[in-house]
Amino acid sequence: MTPNQLKPTTLGVIVGNRGFFPAHLCDDGRKIILKVLEQEGIRAVCLTPEDTKYGAVFSNEDATKCANLFKAHREEIDGVLITLPNFGEETTMANALRWAGLNVPVLIHAFPDDAEKMTAANRRDSFCGKMSICNNLKQYGIKYSITTLHTVNPESASFRKDLQKFAAVCRVVKGLRSARFGAIGARPAAFKTVRFSEKLLEQSGISVETIDLSEIFGRASKLKESDEAVQAKMAAIKAYVPTQGVPPGPLAKMARLGVVIDGWMAENALAASALQCWTSMEEFYGVVPCTLMSMMSNSLMPSACEVDIPGLTGMYAMVLASGKASALVDWNNNYGDDPDKGVVFHCSNLPKDIFVDETIAAEDVPVMDYQAIIAGTVGKENTFGTVVGRVQAKPFTYCRVSTDDFNGKIQAYVGEGELTNDPLKTFGGYGVVKIPNLQKLLAHICEQGFEHHTAMNLSLCADAIQEAFTKYMGWNVYYHK
Repeated sequence: MTPNQLKPTTLGVIVGNRGFFPAHLCDDGRKIILKVLEQEGIRAVCLTPEDTKYGAVFSNEDATKCANLFKAHREEIDGVLITLPNFGEETTMANALRWAGLNVPVLIHAFPDDAEKMTAANRRDSFCGKMSICNNLKQYGIKYSITTLHTVNPESASFRKDLQKFAAVCRVVKGLRSARFGAIGARPAAFKTVRFSEKLLEQSGISVETIDLSEIFGRASKLKESDEAVQAKMAAIKAYVPTQGVPPGPLAKMARLGVVIDGWMAENALAASALQCWTSMEEFYGVVPCTLMSMMSNSLMPSACEVDIPGLTGMYAMVLASGKASALVDWNNNYGDDPDKGVVFHCSNLPKDIFVDETIAAEDVPVMDYQAIIAGTVGKENTFGTVVGRVQAKPFTYCRVSTDDFNGKIQAYVGEGELTNDPLKTFGGYGVVKIPNLQKLLAHICEQGFEHHTAMNLSLCADAIQEAFTKYMGWNVYYHK
């Protein structure tokens, strides 16, 4: 993944065919599916009419060709779409998947019949065939997804929505199964809430690389303010967020720290990070890392506070699903007497793209400031670097991942709500949320012992997250609706 963009999703496509059903439907069906995929920005790997009849899979010979094609594109393929222009030969399609050995999400699609064309020459029976391929995949132990409607026109809005959701599922699954996160420093002593099991995450494909803060500080201290990399980082910081009122000393410290963190992450091929801050960073280095973390999150390389690696997992999953920046916030306050509203807050390192900008409300745009909560303890001069402002009033998805060490499982919750324009004046990064039946969600969080942090993303991707986590990652998920 490169900053500010995700790689296009690539799907292996299997066009089903069954001998005693109208095979000519496969020709048109394949063309329509490939056209829709192209229109939706999804790349396709599919047999051609030169490979098999109509580029479909009917015999085991066809299945072998399909499996070999998929194997040749193993590194590219994020998921597989099985489409049924007619009933389809369920065994050969299942064999093609088994022999390819991809272990990726699979979506089953069936073309609808036209009630006025139910003759032997045009009748599809894909309605029935879909059940048969699902039955076979279940027997084969291959996990799969289905469309919202049992049969659906691939050019319809319904199928296109299903397709985009499935592409998001594929990105989440592929991204998490090979994720590499950086843990910079130890968790703050007071935050037992962010304890987690590296081993449980590793079982799901998520690796955690660690480094001590002393190494980070030591490397930063060896850099000079005049170094080219430090000067470039300083310019990037000033271009990212207004820094009026911030002394030059803390800005130089941030720039040196940023160069070291960027270098360490690149050296270890890390996709995201979680940092120790409270209060070692302020006492022994003299800044807060919030702006640097905000910049990384805004570039789709999320960064979480307090070495909250499970919280980072939720952030990264939603980045993969939506292609938008994620933040980590506290479920922090009630909002008056409204049981469905609350306040989310952090010090903050929230990415700039989720804040209000000058076209909405100039007084709420993000700026660099000092950390108001701990300034009285460690001194204001040691706490510059927060990014403060109000988040946009938009629909959003929230997600929390946690390792259940007692039962040896990963658990999560996910849901959607909206950020509102309700009046609120405070410090840090903040917003007012409205979530239907919020009290039920809060009760679940407390009863299950979830952490006070949640990841949030200005998109509606809860369906994709829930499907990816439960069906393909094998995690226990509460979906709050």
